[in-house]
Amino acid sequence: MHEFAFVFAGFVVGLVVGLTGVGGGSLMTPILIFVFGVKPHLAIGTDLLFAAFTKMGGTISLGRARIVDWRIVGQLAAGSLPASLITLFVLRRLGPTNPATQTIMTTTLGLALLLTAAATFYKVLRGKAVPVYIPPERLGQATQARHWVQPVLFGAVIGTLVTISSVGAGAIGVIVLMMLYPALPLPRIVAADIAHAVPLTLVAGLGHASIGSVDWPLLLKLLAGSLPGIWLGSQLMRRTPDRVIRSLLSGLLAYAGVKLISI
Repeated sequence: MHEFAFVFAGFVVGLVVGLTGVGGGSLMTPILIFVFGVKPHLAIGTDLLFAAFTKMGGTISLGRARIVDWRIVGQLAAGSLPASLITLFVLRRLGPTNPATQTIMTTTLGLALLLTAAATFYKVLRGKAVPVYIPPERLGQATQARHWVQPVLFGAVIGTLVTISSVGAGAIGVIVLMMLYPALPLPRIVAADIAHAVPLTLVAGLGHASIGSVDWPLLLKLLAGSLPGIWLGSQLMRRTPDRVIRSLLSGLLAYAGVKLISI
């Protein structure tokens, strides 16, 4: 019965991700900690690989549709992947089960959830339909940041945040890209964010696995539920009031963030 509950949790998170595009980490990690009582370091490590595998399929389909701007993905990864490796080295030295490390993880996770809640609500207020197509003569300018170092630095911040908390590669990443590339259509921003999340969560997740912070049987159960959930959510996306779901999600994430900080 308990095993079915993990599959069902994966299905629910996959459904919400398919409906809204909100990152699975901001939902799955609090569920594992608060509902199932999973230790924070195991919840974070397992969720990182959960995110990598669930977003891999989305990246493949977006790549085939030619709406992923790989230069942006590369610039973000140039900052996020080294930052993730450095953070993993620090976590290994401190020890993932160390009480101080656990406190750092839960506090960072709580702050990341509050930021994600704010970013999700911001998209409720400011989000609007934007065409995917952009003329080729404008594409080069739209994918050019004011300075090359900006996406690298923001990538480093996201990489550190994701590695410690498993949260930040979704809604926060989209808001960062909206600031860095204001002329880029929103679908292309979301596509770049999803594509960047795959190598980042894979590197961070495998790093957590190397220090014993991944529950492999649990990961398989979550994926067994999430993959059909994402498919169903993507099918229902056009029939569901997006703003209502995002508003409810932002409130839920804010509540989970406050609760984690107060642990």
